[in-house]
Amino acid sequence: MLHYWQTRHLLQYPTQARLMEAREHTQANLSLLREKLGSGRVQSAQMLIGSLHPSEVARLLESLPQTERFLIWEMVDPDIGGEVLVELVDEVRDGLIKSMQTDEVVAALDGMEVDDLADVVADLPEALTQEVLRSLDQQERERLHAVLSYDEESAGGLMNVDVITVRPDVTLDVVLRYLRARGEIPDGTDSIYVVNRDDEYFGSLFLSRLLMLDTNATVAEVMSTEVHPIPAHTPSEEVVWEFENRDLLSAPVVDDDNRLVGRITIDDIVDEIRDEAEHALMGAAGLDEEDDMFAPVVKSARRRSLWLGVNLITAFLAASVVDLFQTTLDKIVLLAVLMPVVPSMGGVAGNQSLVVIARAMALGQIDHTNAPGILRKELLVGLLNGLAWSIVVAAATYLWFGDWRIGTVIAGAMIINLAVAALAGFSVPLTLKKMDIDPALAGGVVLTTITDVIGYMSFLGLGALYLL
Repeated sequence: MLHYWQTRHLLQYPTQARLMEAREHTQANLSLLREKLGSGRVQSAQMLIGSLHPSEVARLLESLPQTERFLIWEMVDPDIGGEVLVELVDEVRDGLIKSMQTDEVVAALDGMEVDDLADVVADLPEALTQEVLRSLDQQERERLHAVLSYDEESAGGLMNVDVITVRPDVTLDVVLRYLRARGEIPDGTDSIYVVNRDDEYFGSLFLSRLLMLDTNATVAEVMSTEVHPIPAHTPSEEVVWEFENRDLLSAPVVDDDNRLVGRITIDDIVDEIRDEAEHALMGAAGLDEEDDMFAPVVKSARRRSLWLGVNLITAFLAASVVDLFQTTLDKIVLLAVLMPVVPSMGGVAGNQSLVVIARAMALGQIDHTNAPGILRKELLVGLLNGLAWSIVVAAATYLWFGDWRIGTVIAGAMIINLAVAALAGFSVPLTLKKMDIDPALAGGVVLTTITDVIGYMSFLGLGALYLL
């Protein structure tokens, strides 16, 4: 069963049309590359690689078996090697790094933005990490350590420490001259942050206002105090919510003492949305979104076996329920024909409730004050749908087998299972979240088990009561 944890992320994901366009583009590049390599036009293939954006190169590498992947990696311009590595899923990136010499890794990571470098360094072997650190100057090392000191799934882990700051008492003319002397500004900069001498955050100076206002005005007079800083320990889920709710392009990040430590830009949020959406999609099947599609067979089989084992246990649990009513099935064989109907309907109904609750949790719309009302509503929806579809199924069963008693049994079982499914869909994600278990990984398995067990038990139990 497939469900999506934090549904809003999927709603923000690229449109289907854009996804199709990106997929077709990758397939076209892949076909063209194989054609060039197959005909021995290595230089032409290298020119094709050089014409692609680092993210396109990354998707291309992920689409190739490992032997071909290493060959193409050798054709990648070293100047963009670091940018390509950042875009790759963890397992593919780790495989390429293992194939490189230490000096090649250091060269590839040279000049990367600190937040991107932190993503890569976090997964490197200790010895290689030390070599990378030695290649950085003192300021870069301090900035990297600042990012690495925070949890990866927090505002501090998402932030970029390359920020421009000014004092509140200087004039806009001074700020403009400072920017001209600086020569360039960090990518994604839409505002300059206002701090005191202790780096305490005061407000933001938007570049658009800087260019339009009287240059004799002071920063304090024109800065905005409406852009509230995000504490560095804020979970990434809440950071995404802040950007969505406040329509932000960037936001300052502060420590516990309100000192500015970095900034988060919209491109960081887009990456986070994509990662969480992929996690939700792959997690529903018990898979890791960072796995290599071309990983060795044994390795992939071992990973997938865990959730196959969990599913097997739940299947045996459902089978044991059926076994309790073996005598009933022996006497009334028709029940075996209809058995899949009730659990299947319960599974769909439960998944609907689960998605609604997961979305409400992701948006921060559910707490102890409104939870009882939501639960009551979901139960009533489950009962109403159970009643409506039980009538349909009972009528169809009577027309099929000509026995109103079997129709009554399946109708009663369906009402029970759809009500229980609604309750499970409400409670499962909340319970798993409280237990620090990812609902994306375990929610589907738990829900399926509940609806299967209750579905079989109610159907066969009612059958035993009314038909024997």
